[in-house]
Amino acid sequence: MVASTRLSALVALIAFLAPRAAVTTTVIPPASQGQVDPVDNSLDLSGTTTDTDAIVSTVSVVSQKSGPTDDTPPNQPVPATVVTAVDGRLTEAGSGETRRGISMRSTSGEFSKRTTSGYELVFSGTGTNSGDRDASIQGTAYLTYKLLSNATYDVDGCLEFCSSVKGCVFANIYYEFNNELLDFVFNEKSNLKCALYADVHTAAEKTNSGGQQSEPSPAGLTYIQQSSGYASTTLVDPPTPDGYELVFGPSNGANNAPGYMGFAFLEKYDVNACSQLCNTRNADPNGGACQYFNIWRALVNGIPTTYTCSMYFLVADGSTAVNTGQGDLQVTFSRGYRRKNFVFDGGFEGYTACSDFCFTSSYANWIGISVDPGDLDASIFFFAPYAHAGHGSALLGSAFDQDGLPGTLTPASPLKTVAGQHYTITFFHASVYSGRTLEAAAFVQILWNGNIVSTITPGYSAWTFYSFDVVAKGNDVLAFHGGRAPAWSFLDDICVFLT
Repeated sequence: MVASTRLSALVALIAFLAPRAAVTTTVIPPASQGQVDPVDNSLDLSGTTTDTDAIVSTVSVVSQKSGPTDDTPPNQPVPATVVTAVDGRLTEAGSGETRRGISMRSTSGEFSKRTTSGYELVFSGTGTNSGDRDASIQGTAYLTYKLLSNATYDVDGCLEFCSSVKGCVFANIYYEFNNELLDFVFNEKSNLKCALYADVHTAAEKTNSGGQQSEPSPAGLTYIQQSSGYASTTLVDPPTPDGYELVFGPSNGANNAPGYMGFAFLEKYDVNACSQLCNTRNADPNGGACQYFNIWRALVNGIPTTYTCSMYFLVADGSTAVNTGQGDLQVTFSRGYRRKNFVFDGGFEGYTACSDFCFTSSYANWIGISVDPGDLDASIFFFAPYAHAGHGSALLGSAFDQDGLPGTLTPASPLKTVAGQHYTITFFHASVYSGRTLEAAAFVQILWNGNIVSTITPGYSAWTFYSFDVVAKGNDVLAFHGGRAPAWSFLDDICVFLT
């Protein structure tokens, strides 16, 4: 239950804020099962299923294969994950013109190794005789490279480098000749490159054979020799992003689920980058904030091509992970993650005292507070026509229209928040019940530890999504204060997310 000192302070604030005037009306009040003014924009899932066709068509045009260029210095830090496409539109990074793009602050990869040893040969080089020619990997999820000594074909040194770089699971070791920077500029004065990737590649992706005029004529063009590939034999699951929970995976099926908001392609399999896209995705007016994402790798003809981050305002699960691919495209490493809601039962679906119509001032998960002489100024209803989604919703304002006093609604227990962390409060609000004139005075104050975060004065307004940012003190108390019957306010789908 809410701590007694905090609850007392909250009640005192409510008494101070409460107006005393009553309003007389002929509208049948909510507790008498009256009819809502005929504006229905409750949650509608029509047309919100995953747009698989758009994802597949974008896979066919995105270009995110890369590797160390002939003029890139060695030992560069692993760059932040970039977005290569958003909702079917390629970013600059996805067009293949540059590796810069929308930066994510985390680069945690899918393919982190369990140990610093244990690799297997994926493909061998073609030799180092004067006439031998080969090609290096141009593939997805490129990380960085270093130069090894020309003294020996140092496979062990290359694999040790891979083991030292977070997310590396594949190394391509090869010689590059006639490169002026390698021969005369970079300190190592070496031609042996060790390029690292966060995904495993095959000989079919050896497509960079050189061919650049690096040194002035009459020197020859750059060329590649003895290009070999080694992959880690042991993989581990990626760490779960802060503020999320793993729902399913890995599997070879992507979600085909309702509540779909859109998708982005990432240059590598990065669950943290995907979670940040979900956190910052613009809310759907009908469904609200992103609450779930599905990340998966697309293989085209067996070759890693992109990494899809699909976002949803409804939480899905493995039962809808039925899209295994289309044509030459295969879904792999599919995982689903749910955003943690720090409000327990924010949709009031836990109130099940009846099967049709009932209401209460409080139940196990929520407390409605009325200040004397108020009566049922905050209440919870089981009645689908009053709800944004499902059958539960909360009402601010006297349920029987007995007074014009505002009520206060608060979770039964403090939130399990962490001091200093940033959170976002989201909810849906509607004030259409009694019509345009009587709902003109509708208002709701959002309270955080008894302090007013914001006051909304929507007047006559159908279900509308709201979002407010707060900083936690730890075990914080959320509350909603408002409603002056007959200017009733309904609340539903209340969430508090880690930002």
